[in-house]
Amino acid sequence: MKKYALILLAYGLTLLGGSDSAAKAQDIADSEAVRLPLTEAIRMAREHSVDAAVALQELRAAYWQWRTYRAELLPDVNLTATLPDYRRAYSLYQQPDGSYNFVRTNVLRTAGQVSIDQNIWLTGGKLSLVSSLEHINPLGTQGADKHFMSVPISLTLSQPLFGLNETKWSRRIEPVRYEEARRRFVAGTEEVSVNCIEHYFSALLAREQLNNAETNLRNTAKLVEVARAKKKIGKLSENELRAVEISHASASSAILTSRTALHGAEMALCIFLGLQPDARLALSLPSDTTFVPVSYEQVMELARRNHPFVGEMKRRMLEADRSLARAKAERFSVELMAQIGYAGRADNLPDAYGSRLQDNSSVSVGVRIPIVDWGRGRGRIRMAESNRRLEEHRLRQEEEQWHRQIFLLVEHYNNQLQALALAQRTDSLAQARYQTAVETFTVGAISALDLTTAQDAKDAARTSLVKALHHYWSYYYNLRSLTAYDLVRNEEIAINMEEI
Repeated sequence: MKKYALILLAYGLTLLGGSDSAAKAQDIADSEAVRLPLTEAIRMAREHSVDAAVALQELRAAYWQWRTYRAELLPDVNLTATLPDYRRAYSLYQQPDGSYNFVRTNVLRTAGQVSIDQNIWLTGGKLSLVSSLEHINPLGTQGADKHFMSVPISLTLSQPLFGLNETKWSRRIEPVRYEEARRRFVAGTEEVSVNCIEHYFSALLAREQLNNAETNLRNTAKLVEVARAKKKIGKLSENELRAVEISHASASSAILTSRTALHGAEMALCIFLGLQPDARLALSLPSDTTFVPVSYEQVMELARRNHPFVGEMKRRMLEADRSLARAKAERFSVELMAQIGYAGRADNLPDAYGSRLQDNSSVSVGVRIPIVDWGRGRGRIRMAESNRRLEEHRLRQEEEQWHRQIFLLVEHYNNQLQALALAQRTDSLAQARYQTAVETFTVGAISALDLTTAQDAKDAARTSLVKALHHYWSYYYNLRSLTAYDLVRNEEIAINMEEI
Protein backbone atom coordinates (compact mmCIF):
# COMPACT_ATOMS: atom_id res chain seq x y z
CA MET A 1 0.00 0.00 0.00
CA LYS A 2 2.70 2.45 0.92
CA LYS A 3 4.56 1.55 -2.23
CA TYR A 4 1.53 2.34 -4.43
CA ALA A 5 0.89 5.55 -2.55
CA LEU A 6 4.46 6.75 -3.02
CA ILE A 7 4.37 5.91 -6.71
CA LEU A 8 1.09 7.82 -7.21
CA LEU A 9 2.33 10.79 -5.22
CA ALA A 10 5.54 11.00 -7.24
CA TYR A 11 3.58 10.64 -10.49
CA GLY A 12 1.06 13.28 -9.50
CA LEU A 13 3.69 15.77 -8.40
CA THR A 14 5.58 15.21 -11.64
CA LEU A 15 2.46 15.94 -13.65
CA LEU A 16 1.54 18.96 -11.57
CA GLY A 17 5.09 20.26 -11.92
CA GLY A 18 4.31 20.83 -15.56
CA SER A 19 2.35 23.87 -14.50
CA ASP A 20 5.65 25.63 -13.76
CA SER A 21 6.50 25.69 -17.45
CA ALA A 22 3.04 27.10 -18.21
CA ALA A 23 3.55 29.77 -15.56
CA LYS A 24 6.90 30.68 -17.16
CA ALA A 25 5.19 30.98 -20.53
CA GLN A 26 2.63 33.30 -18.95
CA ASP A 27 5.46 35.41 -17.50
CA ILE A 28 7.02 35.72 -20.96
CA ALA A 29 3.68 36.82 -22.41
CA ASP A 30 3.25 39.40 -19.64
CA SER A 31 6.72 40.79 -20.34
CA GLU A 32 5.57 41.69 -23.86
CA ALA A 33 2.55 43.61 -22.54
CA VAL A 34 2.48 47.17 -21.20
CA ARG A 35 3.12 47.11 -17.47
CA LEU A 36 0.49 49.31 -15.89
CA PRO A 37 0.38 49.65 -12.08
CA LEU A 38 -2.65 51.29 -10.52
CA THR A 39 -0.92 54.59 -9.77
CA GLU A 40 0.19 54.95 -13.40
CA ALA A 41 -3.32 54.12 -14.63
CA ILE A 42 -4.76 56.85 -12.38
CA ARG A 43 -2.21 59.36 -13.69
CA MET A 44 -3.07 58.49 -17.30
CA ALA A 45 -6.80 58.75 -16.56
CA ARG A 46 -6.35 62.24 -15.10
CA GLU A 47 -4.48 63.37 -18.21
CA HIS A 48 -6.04 61.51 -21.14
CA SER A 49 -9.52 60.23 -20.27
CA VAL A 50 -12.65 61.79 -21.72
CA ASP A 51 -14.04 62.25 -18.20
CA ALA A 52 -11.01 64.37 -17.26
CA ALA A 53 -11.40 66.45 -20.44
CA VAL A 54 -15.09 67.05 -19.64
CA ALA A 55 -14.26 68.17 -16.09
CA LEU A 56 -11.55 70.51 -17.41
CA GLN A 57 -13.79 72.11 -20.02
CA GLU A 58 -16.56 72.62 -17.46
CA LEU A 59 -14.10 74.46 -15.25
CA ARG A 60 -12.88 76.60 -18.16
CA ALA A 61 -16.45 77.48 -19.09
CA ALA A 62 -17.14 78.48 -15.48
CA TYR A 63 -13.93 80.52 -15.41
CA TRP A 64 -14.86 82.51 -18.50
CA GLN A 65 -18.37 83.02 -17.17
CA TRP A 66 -16.75 84.45 -14.06
CA ARG A 67 -14.49 86.67 -16.16
CA THR A 68 -17.51 87.89 -18.14
CA TYR A 69 -19.33 88.75 -14.93
CA ARG A 70 -16.32 90.67 -13.64
CA ALA A 71 -16.08 92.58 -16.93
CA GLU A 72 -19.73 93.61 -16.65
CA LEU A 73 -18.85 95.53 -13.49
CA LEU A 74 -16.28 97.64 -15.34
CA PRO A 75 -17.04 100.62 -17.64
CA ASP A 76 -17.51 99.89 -21.35
CA VAL A 77 -16.25 102.15 -24.13
CA ASN A 78 -18.46 101.80 -27.23
CA LEU A 79 -18.43 103.31 -30.68
CA THR A 80 -21.69 103.51 -32.64
CA ALA A 81 -21.58 104.84 -36.19
CA THR A 82 -23.56 105.09 -39.42
CA LEU A 83 -21.05 105.20 -42.26
CA PRO A 84 -22.82 106.27 -44.45
CA ASP A 85 -26.62 106.51 -44.77
CA TYR A 86 -27.36 107.48 -48.38
CA ARG A 87 -30.93 108.00 -49.59
CA ARG A 88 -32.16 108.92 -53.08
CA ALA A 89 -35.94 108.55 -53.21
CA TYR A 90 -39.29 110.27 -52.98
CA SER A 91 -40.52 111.14 -49.51
CA LEU A 92 -43.94 112.31 -48.33
CA TYR A 93 -43.75 115.93 -47.22
CA GLN A 94 -46.47 118.16 -45.66
CA GLN A 95 -46.74 121.65 -47.12
CA PRO A 96 -47.22 124.76 -44.89
CA ASP A 97 -50.85 124.92 -45.99
CA GLY A 98 -51.49 121.43 -44.68
CA SER A 99 -51.42 119.63 -48.00
CA TYR A 100 -49.06 116.76 -48.83
CA ASN A 101 -46.63 116.30 -51.66
CA PHE A 102 -43.91 113.89 -52.67
CA VAL A 103 -40.48 115.48 -52.63
CA ARG A 104 -37.38 114.13 -54.27
CA THR A 105 -34.55 113.63 -51.73
CA ASN A 106 -30.90 113.00 -52.39
CA VAL A 107 -29.07 113.12 -49.08
CA LEU A 108 -25.98 111.61 -47.49
CA ARG A 109 -25.99 111.26 -43.72
CA THR A 110 -23.13 110.18 -41.48
CA ALA A 111 -23.22 109.90 -37.71
CA GLY A 112 -21.01 108.64 -34.93
CA GLN A 113 -21.17 108.33 -31.17
CA VAL A 114 -18.64 107.41 -28.51
CA SER A 115 -19.97 106.43 -25.09
CA ILE A 116 -18.57 105.27 -21.77
CA ASP A 117 -21.18 103.10 -20.03
CA GLN A 118 -21.06 102.00 -16.42
CA ASN A 119 -23.53 99.71 -14.68
CA ILE A 120 -24.41 100.89 -11.18
CA TRP A 121 -24.59 97.68 -9.13
CA LEU A 122 -25.96 99.43 -6.05
CA THR A 123 -29.13 100.70 -7.78
CA GLY A 124 -29.27 98.58 -10.94
CA GLY A 125 -29.13 101.63 -13.20
CA LYS A 126 -26.78 102.61 -16.01
CA LEU A 127 -24.74 105.81 -16.31
CA SER A 128 -23.37 106.88 -19.72
CA LEU A 129 -21.02 109.64 -20.81
CA VAL A 130 -21.70 110.34 -24.50
CA SER A 131 -20.16 112.44 -27.26
CA SER A 132 -21.69 112.38 -30.76
CA LEU A 133 -21.49 114.08 -34.17
CA GLU A 134 -23.92 114.02 -37.10
CA HIS A 135 -23.45 115.38 -40.63
CA ILE A 136 -26.13 115.86 -43.34
CA ASN A 137 -25.12 116.61 -46.93
CA PRO A 138 -28.02 117.28 -49.36
CA LEU A 139 -26.37 116.21 -52.61
CA GLY A 140 -27.36 118.18 -55.70
CA THR A 141 -30.12 120.09 -53.88
CA GLN A 142 -30.07 123.78 -54.81
CA GLY A 143 -30.23 126.17 -51.88
CA ALA A 144 -29.62 123.43 -49.32
CA ASP A 145 -26.62 123.64 -47.06
CA LYS A 146 -24.59 121.06 -45.30
CA HIS A 147 -25.29 120.78 -41.59
CA PHE A 148 -23.32 119.53 -38.63
CA MET A 149 -24.81 118.71 -35.23
CA SER A 150 -22.55 117.95 -32.32
CA VAL A 151 -23.07 116.82 -28.76
CA PRO A 152 -19.62 117.38 -27.23
CA ILE A 153 -20.64 115.92 -23.90
CA SER A 154 -23.78 114.43 -22.45
CA LEU A 155 -24.44 112.55 -19.24
CA THR A 156 -27.31 110.04 -19.37
CA LEU A 157 -28.88 108.05 -16.52
CA SER A 158 -31.20 105.11 -17.02
CA GLN A 159 -32.61 103.94 -13.70
CA PRO A 160 -35.39 101.38 -13.14
CA LEU A 161 -37.35 102.20 -9.99
CA PHE A 162 -38.67 99.36 -7.81
CA GLY A 163 -37.40 96.83 -10.37
CA LEU A 164 -35.11 93.84 -10.00
CA ASN A 165 -31.47 94.79 -9.61
CA GLU A 166 -29.84 92.08 -11.76
CA THR A 167 -26.33 93.36 -11.16
CA LYS A 168 -26.73 93.24 -7.40
CA TRP A 169 -28.02 89.66 -7.54
CA SER A 170 -25.16 88.69 -9.85
CA ARG A 171 -22.69 90.04 -7.29
CA ARG A 172 -24.18 87.62 -4.77
CA ILE A 173 -24.57 84.56 -7.02
CA GLU A 174 -21.63 84.56 -9.45
CA PRO A 175 -18.80 84.33 -6.86
CA VAL A 176 -20.61 81.38 -5.27
CA ARG A 177 -21.09 79.75 -8.68
CA TYR A 178 -17.42 80.12 -9.58
CA GLU A 179 -16.20 78.73 -6.24
CA GLU A 180 -18.62 75.84 -6.69
CA ALA A 181 -17.12 75.16 -10.13
CA ARG A 182 -13.58 75.15 -8.72
CA ARG A 183 -14.57 72.67 -6.02
CA ARG A 184 -16.49 70.58 -8.54
CA PHE A 185 -13.39 70.31 -10.71
CA VAL A 186 -11.34 68.94 -7.82
CA ALA A 187 -14.12 66.51 -6.92
CA GLY A 188 -14.56 65.60 -10.60
CA THR A 189 -10.84 64.89 -10.98
CA GLU A 190 -10.97 62.52 -8.01
CA GLU A 191 -14.10 60.91 -9.47
CA VAL A 192 -12.07 60.24 -12.62
CA SER A 193 -9.67 58.32 -10.36
CA VAL A 194 -12.60 56.41 -8.86
CA ASN A 195 -13.84 55.48 -12.35
CA CYS A 196 -10.32 54.42 -13.31
CA ILE A 197 -10.17 52.19 -10.22
CA GLU A 198 -13.47 50.59 -11.25
CA HIS A 199 -12.15 49.79 -14.73
CA TYR A 200 -8.74 48.70 -13.43
CA PHE A 201 -10.02 46.26 -10.85
CA SER A 202 -12.67 44.91 -13.23
CA ALA A 203 -9.86 43.99 -15.61
CA LEU A 204 -7.67 42.78 -12.75
CA LEU A 205 -10.44 40.58 -11.37
CA ALA A 206 -11.10 39.17 -14.83
CA ARG A 207 -7.35 38.43 -15.19
CA GLU A 208 -7.25 36.69 -11.80
CA GLN A 209 -10.31 34.63 -12.68
CA LEU A 210 -8.71 33.62 -15.98
CA ASN A 211 -5.48 32.70 -14.18
CA ASN A 212 -7.48 30.61 -11.71
CA ALA A 213 -9.33 28.93 -14.54
CA GLU A 214 -6.08 28.13 -16.40
CA THR A 215 -4.45 26.82 -13.22
CA ASN A 216 -7.52 24.72 -12.45
CA LEU A 217 -7.56 23.36 -16.02
CA ARG A 218 -3.91 22.31 -15.85
CA ASN A 219 -4.30 20.76 -12.43
CA THR A 220 -7.55 18.97 -13.20
CA ALA A 221 -6.06 17.62 -16.44
CA LYS A 222 -3.19 16.07 -14.48
CA LEU A 223 -5.55 14.94 -11.74
CA VAL A 224 -7.70 13.16 -14.31
CA GLU A 225 -4.63 11.14 -15.32
CA VAL A 226 -3.86 10.44 -11.67
CA ALA A 227 -7.48 9.44 -11.04
CA ARG A 228 -7.48 7.07 -14.01
CA ALA A 229 -4.27 5.50 -12.80
CA LYS A 230 -5.79 5.05 -9.34
CA LYS A 231 -8.94 3.63 -10.95
CA LYS A 232 -6.89 0.97 -12.72
CA ILE A 233 -5.35 -0.26 -9.47
CA GLY A 234 -8.70 -0.11 -7.70
CA LYS A 235 -7.91 2.85 -5.47
CA LEU A 236 -10.67 5.08 -6.85
CA SER A 237 -14.32 4.49 -7.58
CA GLU A 238 -16.03 5.18 -10.90
CA ASN A 239 -18.12 7.93 -9.26
CA GLU A 240 -15.05 9.77 -7.96
CA LEU A 241 -13.37 9.52 -11.38
CA ARG A 242 -16.42 11.08 -12.99
CA ALA A 243 -16.33 13.90 -10.42
CA VAL A 244 -12.71 14.72 -11.34
CA GLU A 245 -13.59 14.65 -15.05
CA ILE A 246 -16.53 16.98 -14.43
CA SER A 247 -14.19 19.38 -12.64
CA HIS A 248 -11.90 19.31 -15.67
CA ALA A 249 -14.81 20.07 -18.04
CA SER A 250 -16.02 22.90 -15.78
CA ALA A 251 -12.51 24.40 -15.80
CA SER A 252 -12.50 24.35 -19.62
CA SER A 253 -15.84 26.16 -19.71
CA ALA A 254 -14.66 28.68 -17.11
CA ILE A 255 -11.68 29.58 -19.31
CA LEU A 256 -13.93 30.56 -22.20
CA THR A 257 -16.11 32.72 -19.99
CA SER A 258 -13.14 34.32 -18.19
CA ARG A 259 -11.26 35.06 -21.39
CA THR A 260 -14.27 36.88 -22.88
CA ALA A 261 -14.75 38.86 -19.67
CA LEU A 262 -11.05 39.76 -19.61
CA HIS A 263 -11.03 41.02 -23.20
CA GLY A 264 -14.08 43.19 -22.54
CA ALA A 265 -12.70 44.60 -19.27
CA GLU A 266 -9.26 45.35 -20.74
CA MET A 267 -10.79 47.03 -23.78
CA ALA A 268 -12.95 49.22 -21.53
CA LEU A 269 -9.87 50.17 -19.49
CA CYS A 270 -7.81 50.97 -22.61
CA ILE A 271 -10.56 53.14 -24.07
CA PHE A 272 -10.98 54.96 -20.76
CA LEU A 273 -7.23 55.67 -20.56
CA GLY A 274 -7.02 56.83 -24.17
CA LEU A 275 -5.00 53.79 -25.33
CA GLN A 276 -5.56 51.61 -28.35
CA PRO A 277 -8.52 49.28 -27.69
CA ASP A 278 -6.42 46.20 -28.48
CA ALA A 279 -3.43 47.22 -26.32
CA ARG A 280 -2.06 44.41 -24.14
CA LEU A 281 -1.82 45.31 -20.47
CA ALA A 282 0.04 43.69 -17.60
CA LEU A 283 -1.86 44.65 -14.45
CA SER A 284 -0.75 43.96 -10.90
CA LEU A 285 -2.29 43.97 -7.45
CA PRO A 286 -1.33 47.26 -5.70
CA SER A 287 0.70 46.73 -2.55
CA ASP A 288 1.23 50.31 -1.30
CA THR A 289 -1.93 50.52 0.81
CA THR A 290 -1.23 53.28 3.32
CA PHE A 291 -4.11 53.42 5.78
CA VAL A 292 -4.94 56.66 7.62
CA PRO A 293 -7.96 56.32 9.94
CA VAL A 294 -10.45 59.20 9.89
CA SER A 295 -13.44 60.25 11.96
CA TYR A 296 -16.89 61.28 10.80
CA GLU A 297 -16.50 64.73 12.37
CA GLN A 298 -13.17 65.29 10.62
CA VAL A 299 -14.55 64.30 7.22
CA MET A 300 -17.69 66.41 7.68
CA GLU A 301 -15.61 69.48 8.55
CA LEU A 302 -13.48 69.03 5.43
CA ALA A 303 -16.51 68.31 3.26
CA ARG A 304 -18.34 71.45 4.42
CA ARG A 305 -15.24 73.44 3.56
CA ASN A 306 -14.34 71.90 0.22
CA HIS A 307 -17.17 69.91 -1.34
CA PRO A 308 -19.13 71.55 -4.19
CA PHE A 309 -22.48 70.48 -2.75
CA VAL A 310 -22.16 73.13 -0.02
CA GLY A 311 -21.74 75.86 -2.63
CA GLU A 312 -24.50 74.34 -4.74
CA MET A 313 -26.97 74.57 -1.85
CA LYS A 314 -26.13 78.23 -1.28
CA ARG A 315 -26.36 79.05 -5.00
CA ARG A 316 -29.69 77.29 -5.49
CA MET A 317 -31.26 79.15 -2.56
CA LEU A 318 -29.94 82.47 -3.88
CA GLU A 319 -31.39 81.70 -7.31
CA ALA A 320 -34.74 80.83 -5.72
CA ASP A 321 -34.67 84.14 -3.83
CA ARG A 322 -33.88 85.98 -7.08
CA SER A 323 -36.78 84.32 -8.86
CA LEU A 324 -39.10 85.44 -6.08
CA ALA A 325 -37.74 88.99 -6.20
CA ARG A 326 -38.18 89.04 -9.99
CA ALA A 327 -41.80 87.91 -9.70
CA LYS A 328 -42.51 90.72 -7.25
CA ALA A 329 -40.69 93.33 -9.35
CA GLU A 330 -42.47 92.43 -12.60
CA ARG A 331 -45.93 93.37 -11.33
CA PHE A 332 -45.31 96.97 -12.42
CA SER A 333 -42.35 98.98 -13.69
CA VAL A 334 -41.21 102.56 -13.32
CA GLU A 335 -38.13 103.77 -15.20
CA LEU A 336 -36.39 107.12 -14.92
CA MET A 337 -34.48 108.54 -17.90
CA ALA A 338 -32.44 111.73 -17.43
CA GLN A 339 -29.98 113.48 -19.71
CA ILE A 340 -27.92 116.64 -19.30
CA GLY A 341 -25.39 118.10 -21.71
CA TYR A 342 -24.75 120.54 -24.53
CA ALA A 343 -25.37 120.45 -28.27
CA GLY A 344 -24.52 122.70 -31.22
CA ARG A 345 -25.31 122.91 -34.90
CA ALA A 346 -23.75 124.81 -37.81
CA ASP A 347 -23.00 124.48 -41.48
CA ASN A 348 -19.33 123.80 -40.73
CA LEU A 349 -17.56 121.59 -38.25
CA PRO A 350 -15.65 124.19 -36.14
CA ASP A 351 -18.77 126.25 -35.47
CA ALA A 352 -20.69 123.14 -34.45
CA TYR A 353 -18.25 122.86 -31.53
CA GLY A 354 -17.86 126.61 -31.05
CA SER A 355 -19.69 129.22 -29.07
CA ARG A 356 -23.14 128.24 -30.32
CA LEU A 357 -23.49 125.33 -27.88
CA GLN A 358 -26.82 125.24 -26.13
CA ASP A 359 -28.35 123.30 -23.29
CA ASN A 360 -29.43 119.78 -24.29
CA SER A 361 -31.28 118.18 -21.34
CA SER A 362 -34.28 115.96 -20.84
CA VAL A 363 -36.05 114.03 -18.07
CA SER A 364 -38.67 111.33 -18.55
CA VAL A 365 -40.39 108.82 -16.30
CA GLY A 366 -41.99 105.75 -17.84
CA VAL A 367 -44.66 103.89 -15.90
CA ARG A 368 -46.34 100.56 -16.53
CA ILE A 369 -48.99 99.56 -14.00
CA PRO A 370 -51.49 96.80 -14.75
CA ILE A 371 -55.01 97.84 -13.81
CA VAL A 372 -56.68 94.48 -14.37
CA ASP A 373 -54.50 91.38 -14.82
CA TRP A 374 -56.94 88.80 -13.40
CA GLY A 375 -54.49 87.75 -10.69
CA ARG A 376 -51.57 86.89 -12.97
CA GLY A 377 -49.05 88.96 -11.05
CA ARG A 378 -50.18 87.58 -7.70
CA GLY A 379 -50.14 84.07 -9.18
CA ARG A 380 -46.54 84.47 -10.33
CA ILE A 381 -45.55 85.59 -6.85
CA ARG A 382 -47.33 82.65 -5.20
CA MET A 383 -45.70 80.24 -7.66
CA ALA A 384 -42.25 81.71 -6.98
CA GLU A 385 -42.84 81.40 -3.23
CA SER A 386 -43.92 77.77 -3.63
CA ASN A 387 -40.87 77.01 -5.78
CA ARG A 388 -38.62 78.57 -3.17
CA ARG A 389 -40.11 76.45 -0.39
CA LEU A 390 -39.89 73.37 -2.63
CA GLU A 391 -36.22 74.07 -3.32
CA GLU A 392 -35.59 74.52 0.38
CA HIS A 393 -37.18 71.13 1.19
CA ARG A 394 -35.30 69.43 -1.64
CA LEU A 395 -32.01 70.80 -0.41
CA ARG A 396 -32.78 69.65 3.13
CA GLN A 397 -33.55 66.17 1.81
CA GLU A 398 -30.39 66.07 -0.30
CA GLU A 399 -28.33 67.30 2.64
CA GLU A 400 -29.64 64.49 4.84
CA GLN A 401 -28.75 61.95 2.17
CA TRP A 402 -25.33 63.56 1.84
CA HIS A 403 -24.71 63.20 5.57
CA ARG A 404 -25.72 59.53 5.49
CA GLN A 405 -23.47 58.93 2.51
CA ILE A 406 -20.50 60.46 4.33
CA PHE A 407 -21.19 58.46 7.49
CA LEU A 408 -21.37 55.14 5.61
CA LEU A 409 -18.28 55.95 3.57
CA VAL A 410 -16.26 56.69 6.71
CA GLU A 411 -17.49 53.46 8.31
CA HIS A 412 -16.60 51.39 5.24
CA TYR A 413 -13.20 53.01 4.92
CA ASN A 414 -12.24 52.52 8.56
CA ASN A 415 -13.38 48.87 8.46
CA GLN A 416 -11.61 48.13 5.20
CA LEU A 417 -8.14 47.73 6.73
CA GLN A 418 -9.33 44.81 8.84
CA ALA A 419 -11.29 43.40 5.91
CA LEU A 420 -8.19 43.60 3.70
CA ALA A 421 -6.01 41.85 6.28
CA LEU A 422 -8.59 39.07 6.63
CA ALA A 423 -8.82 38.68 2.86
CA GLN A 424 -5.03 38.38 2.54
CA ARG A 425 -4.84 35.77 5.28
CA THR A 426 -7.80 33.83 3.83
CA ASP A 427 -6.18 33.85 0.39
CA SER A 428 -2.88 32.53 1.80
CA LEU A 429 -4.65 29.78 3.76
CA ALA A 430 -6.84 28.81 0.81
CA GLN A 431 -3.83 28.50 -1.50
CA ALA A 432 -1.99 26.33 1.01
CA ARG A 433 -5.11 24.22 1.59
CA TYR A 434 -5.52 23.62 -2.12
CA GLN A 435 -1.92 22.47 -2.55
CA THR A 436 -2.35 20.13 0.39
CA ALA A 437 -5.63 18.84 -1.05
CA VAL A 438 -3.97 18.06 -4.38
CA GLU A 439 -1.22 16.09 -2.66
CA THR A 440 -3.58 14.22 -0.36
CA PHE A 441 -5.97 13.43 -3.23
CA THR A 442 -3.06 11.98 -5.19
CA VAL A 443 -2.36 9.46 -2.43
CA GLY A 444 -6.08 8.78 -1.94
CA ALA A 445 -6.49 10.45 1.46
CA ILE A 446 -9.43 12.64 0.40
CA SER A 447 -12.25 12.37 -2.08
CA ALA A 448 -12.79 14.29 -5.33
CA LEU A 449 -15.53 16.28 -3.64
CA ASP A 450 -13.10 17.50 -0.99
CA LEU A 451 -10.66 18.49 -3.72
CA THR A 452 -13.34 20.44 -5.58
CA THR A 453 -14.32 22.21 -2.36
CA ALA A 454 -10.70 23.23 -1.75
CA GLN A 455 -10.42 24.49 -5.34
CA ASP A 456 -13.60 26.56 -5.06
CA ALA A 457 -12.39 28.00 -1.75
CA LYS A 458 -9.07 28.96 -3.35
CA ASP A 459 -10.77 30.76 -6.24
CA ALA A 460 -13.24 32.51 -3.93
CA ALA A 461 -10.44 33.65 -1.60
CA ARG A 462 -8.48 35.18 -4.47
CA THR A 463 -11.60 36.92 -5.76
CA SER A 464 -12.30 38.26 -2.27
CA LEU A 465 -8.74 39.60 -2.01
CA VAL A 466 -9.04 41.48 -5.30
CA LYS A 467 -12.43 42.88 -4.26
CA ALA A 468 -11.06 43.93 -0.86
CA LEU A 469 -8.24 45.88 -2.54
CA HIS A 470 -10.78 47.34 -4.96
CA HIS A 471 -12.97 48.54 -2.10
CA TYR A 472 -10.00 50.04 -0.23
CA TRP A 473 -8.85 52.16 -3.17
CA SER A 474 -12.39 53.08 -4.12
CA TYR A 475 -13.20 54.26 -0.57
CA TYR A 476 -9.91 56.16 -0.37
CA TYR A 477 -10.45 58.15 -3.56
CA ASN A 478 -14.12 58.72 -2.75
CA LEU A 479 -12.94 60.35 0.47
CA ARG A 480 -10.51 62.48 -1.54
CA SER A 481 -13.36 63.50 -3.86
CA LEU A 482 -15.60 64.30 -0.91
CA THR A 483 -13.10 66.32 1.12
CA ALA A 484 -10.64 67.62 -1.53
CA TYR A 485 -8.02 66.51 0.98
CA ASP A 486 -5.04 64.15 0.66
CA LEU A 487 -5.21 62.01 3.80
CA VAL A 488 -1.76 60.48 3.28
CA ARG A 489 0.09 63.78 2.75
CA ASN A 490 -2.20 65.62 5.17
CA GLU A 491 -2.82 68.56 2.81
CA GLU A 492 -5.63 70.00 0.75
CA ILE A 493 -5.86 69.24 -2.96
CA ALA A 494 -5.48 72.57 -4.76
CA ILE A 495 -5.61 73.59 -8.42
CA ASN A 496 -3.53 76.17 -10.22
CA MET A 497 -5.76 78.20 -12.52
CA GLU A 498 -2.72 79.65 -14.32
CA GLU A 499 -1.70 76.18 -15.50
CA ILE A 500 -5.24 75.36 -16.60
